[in-house]
Amino acid sequence: MSAPVPRDLSALSVTDVREGLRSGALTAAEMVEAAYARIDAVESGVHAFNSLSRELAEQAAAKVDALAAAGDDLPALAGVPVAFKDNMNLIGTRTTCSAKILADYRSVYDCTAVRRCLDAGALPIGKCNMDEFAFGSSTENSAFGPSHNPWDLERVPGGSSGGSAAAVAAGEVTLALGSDTGGSIRQPGSFTGTVALKPTYGRVSRYGVVAFASSLDQIGPFTRSVEECAQVLGVISGRDPMDATSVDREAEDFTAALGQGVDGLRVGIVRDLCEMEGCDPAVRARVYETADALGKLGAKVGEVELPSTQFGLPAYYIIGPAEASSNLARFDGIRYGYRAKDAEDVMDLYLRSRVEGFGPETIRRIMLGTYALSAGYYDAYYGQAQKVRTLIIRDFERAFRDFDVLLTPTSPTTAFRIGEKATDPVAMYLSDVFTIPVNLAGIPAVSVPCGSIDGLPVGAQVMGAHFAEGTVLRVARAIEQVSAFDPVPPLVRDLA
Repeated sequence: MSAPVPRDLSALSVTDVREGLRSGALTAAEMVEAAYARIDAVESGVHAFNSLSRELAEQAAAKVDALAAAGDDLPALAGVPVAFKDNMNLIGTRTTCSAKILADYRSVYDCTAVRRCLDAGALPIGKCNMDEFAFGSSTENSAFGPSHNPWDLERVPGGSSGGSAAAVAAGEVTLALGSDTGGSIRQPGSFTGTVALKPTYGRVSRYGVVAFASSLDQIGPFTRSVEECAQVLGVISGRDPMDATSVDREAEDFTAALGQGVDGLRVGIVRDLCEMEGCDPAVRARVYETADALGKLGAKVGEVELPSTQFGLPAYYIIGPAEASSNLARFDGIRYGYRAKDAEDVMDLYLRSRVEGFGPETIRRIMLGTYALSAGYYDAYYGQAQKVRTLIIRDFERAFRDFDVLLTPTSPTTAFRIGEKATDPVAMYLSDVFTIPVNLAGIPAVSVPCGSIDGLPVGAQVMGAHFAEGTVLRVARAIEQVSAFDPVPPLVRDLA
């Protein structure tokens, strides 16, 4: 029987793990044990996972340990515990999208981003809870119950990738992947005090992730540090022949510029978003304090306006549901997934399977999208929303002529209580008011902790021009250093 695994293994960084494996100070098998020990300790309160994949993790660990024993070069994520949002396919696991209609579906192929992590030596710990089909901002729209924020178990971890964010914040894994359609990586990152990146559209393959809105979706990482975020992005990015929207660009070392500081960089505070009604003044103050700190480091800080972004939320809630209604048409109770029993005919089978298999928010968005795409309303709604999207893209293009990065809060508030907005969809949708324009424009953005309010994390959103992830992460690294934010929640600190 192996010796007990020290709990502090869960706090090791990606670099720490690789160095430990290389020196023989630890093994990948011990990292697996450490991850599941932490899960046993906190998961009953956090509910970050829908399923665990211990056998796969142990198999991956054995391969990494064999490489280390042979003295071979170790891949970038060797021995690192990782979790995946439950809309990403991995052979040998269930992929449920936190929906009843897919509760028993088992993956028959691998998501490209997931496979790239595993090929880089990562250990697949499990699949994370989410809002059903990624429809939501709190992870309360899950058929398996809500996830809880490790900073306060009575509060949401954000959504839709809330389980992935909570797993990293609680130390159950070192890193996790989520998907971001309108803020579903960055907003949970803000709520849980993690570093959360949405790459440029096309930077990371979408192949193997269950589609919400195909022109908006993008996969990205949750980590505890900016350096780890850059390391993961280097692993998962790149052209994929299975995804025609992935962009063919040379591999980049996103860690290279992290130590260069921000001296001379132009940082634009998006005034019309920061001053928007509904933004907590304390959150706004933290972001302005962050901008001042960047200025003291040599950045040239100014203000900029993006007038069309005020229409981003309504445009998104036309485009997103429209694409979702098309993508979710495949769930018909016939090809795979839940099938209603004792149907009278094919039409009855379709109707009952979808009504019984989908949750209320999924049904709401399918109905909105189908209506917006209908013959009599397509031009008035979907067509107009696409025009607004073009205006938002042009606003960002103009802004990036004068500034290298743009700065806003990630979310208007800190994490709210479970149930607080569950009966008010519009209030819930407003949680993404700062993040949605980024998806509509297809640009990269990262949420990085910049402080706290009453013990709850606050995230600053750093946005860049297309494929400017290196610059975005460079600024995020500076924010990380000046904010001196402790990413360890009390729940985890009490275990030490």
